[in-house]
Amino acid sequence: MHSHNAHNHFIRNLISFKIYRYNCTKFLFLKNQYRFLIPSLVWLIFCTVLFTLPASAFPTEKWYTKIPLFDKWVHIGLISILSFLFCWGIYKGKNIAENNKRNFILTGIICLAYGIMIEFIQRYFIPNRSFDTGDIMADGVGALTGVIYSFKRYIKK
Repeated sequence: MHSHNAHNHFIRNLISFKIYRYNCTKFLFLKNQYRFLIPSLVWLIFCTVLFTLPASAFPTEKWYTKIPLFDKWVHIGLISILSFLFCWGIYKGKNIAENNKRNFILTGIICLAYGIMIEFIQRYFIPNRSFDTGDIMADGVGALTGVIYSFKRYIKK
């Protein structure tokens, strides 16, 4: 009777080890897959810092006001890079190719939502900053630009 219990204990431990090993292997795969999102997350932090700076953090000598729609170009540039970096991370993460189209479009939508959220944060929480629908339109153009570039570069026809 004692050897039967020892045998059951051995089988349970073996099964538990195999499940543990499978989960660890699966976790390492995910970890490797998601490492490609690190550049986009770093860029997201950079953008968030820039977008949430108070107006007093900008230079008093406003040389950039001589550039037409400078603020809008900044939004287009930052958000298009953000959108592209997330699409690049999705592409490099070895996702199923058919999912890339859907994921790229979703990335553009999320980047636009991020831009809208930033405008509300600027309006309600950042001193001397305001809500600007023009910035939201620029964010939309940036998100679309990043997604279109990613489609052209990574989606096979």
